[in-house]
Amino acid sequence: MDSSTGSPNHNSLSVGGPPPINFSHDLLCPPDRIGTALTVAGTRSYNQRMEPYSSFLTWRFDTALQFASGLHHQQARKGVHIPYIAHLMSVCALVIEAGGDEDQAIAALLHDAVEDQGGLSTLDTIRHMFGDRVASTVESCSDSTATDPTEKPPWRERKVKYLQHLRTASGDALLVSAADKLHNARAILADYRELGEVLWSRFNAPKEEQLWYYGALVETLRQTSAPKTLVDELSRVVEELKRSAK
Repeated sequence: MDSSTGSPNHNSLSVGGPPPINFSHDLLCPPDRIGTALTVAGTRSYNQRMEPYSSFLTWRFDTALQFASGLHHQQARKGVHIPYIAHLMSVCALVIEAGGDEDQAIAALLHDAVEDQGGLSTLDTIRHMFGDRVASTVESCSDSTATDPTEKPPWRERKVKYLQHLRTASGDALLVSAADKLHNARAILADYRELGEVLWSRFNAPKEEQLWYYGALVETLRQTSAPKTLVDELSRVVEELKRSAK
């Protein structure tokens, strides 16, 4: 309301209202037709009442995010100066977008905590903080529970065992694992496009082994209840990576 004239001021809005309209640009019509255009626009969208959104994520999720950030604070993605928490948040986003609930989202944030940050003692902490379901999912997504990451079994041995485990893994673990592998594959493909063959030097296994593993992941996940949308996208990314890395 314009205080000087007592008439509505369409260039200002109350808190919580629709975004402001620049009548001369947004409506793309001459001034003498603004009234008609406003009526049409209001009928289509501005008079619609939006239902309030209530998030299913609670303080537990906030705590998990802070906990994950602290655990991985000194860790970066392999070969780049990207904080590791970026990967964890990306996997969590994929889980939520695939329909995951809060426990699954928390497990996504913590899926590498046991493998990379403390082994079974970290798993005990996760169980105490977030419950059995989250802890079981994180454990199921870990290919090693060694306290010292340098004491992990050989790479190929761990991957073969993990593939076998996926065949009987829970739905929670399959969701988080599929999201994890999809984000990893996307990152590898993007970096390969930029770096070429030098990319493979950052990994613990050579190109041939990496390509075998991701292909085997697709084949294995297709035989489980893992979300089809994630597995299909993983398959597309892996096939493109194989074609590019010939």
